[in-house]
Amino acid sequence: MKLCLTASLLAIMLVFAVGVFASDQPVPWKNLTPEEQGLLKPLENRWDSLPPERQERLRNGAGRWSRMTPEERHESRERFQRWKALSSEEREQIRRRFREFRQLPPAEQERVRGRFRWFQSLPPERRRELREKWLNSSPGERRDLRMRMRGMAPGERRRFNLREE
Repeated sequence: MKLCLTASLLAIMLVFAVGVFASDQPVPWKNLTPEEQGLLKPLENRWDSLPPERQERLRNGAGRWSRMTPEERHESRERFQRWKALSSEEREQIRRRFREFRQLPPAEQERVRGRFRWFQSLPPERRRELREKWLNSSPGERRDLRMRMRGMAPGERRRFNLREE
C-alpha cells in the first residue's frame, strides 16, 4: 500500500516537473501545428530566437484568433489599427491605467466595469457631450466631480449623469 502511494506521488511529481520543464523550453518552428505556422508566419525567421514565454503567449494568441468569428476578427483588426495610430505616450498612458485598474480590489474593478457599461449604453451624442464636458473641465473641477459622484447613491448618480445641461 505504501509503495503504491509513493509510486503515485512520484508519478504526479514527474508529470508536473515535465510540464514545468516543457513550458520553459523553446518550441522549434517545425513543432508548431500547420495552423499555428500559418498564423505566425511573419515571425518564422526570428521564431527560434524568441524567449519561450513569448512563444507561448504567441501560440495562445494564435489559438484565440483561430476560435474567433469573422466579426470578432474584424473588430480585433480595427482595435489594433486604432492602437497603432496612437502615439507612444498615449499607449504608455493606457498601459499605466490598465496596470492601475488591475491593482484595484475586485469590487472596485466591477464598479468601474459597470460604469463603463453604463457609459457605452448611452446614445452617441450624450457620450460625446459628457466627453467634451470632461475634457473642458479643469483638474479641480474633475476632482470635485469625482468626489461628488462618490458621495451619491446610485440612483442619484443616474439622474445626475442623464440630465440635460
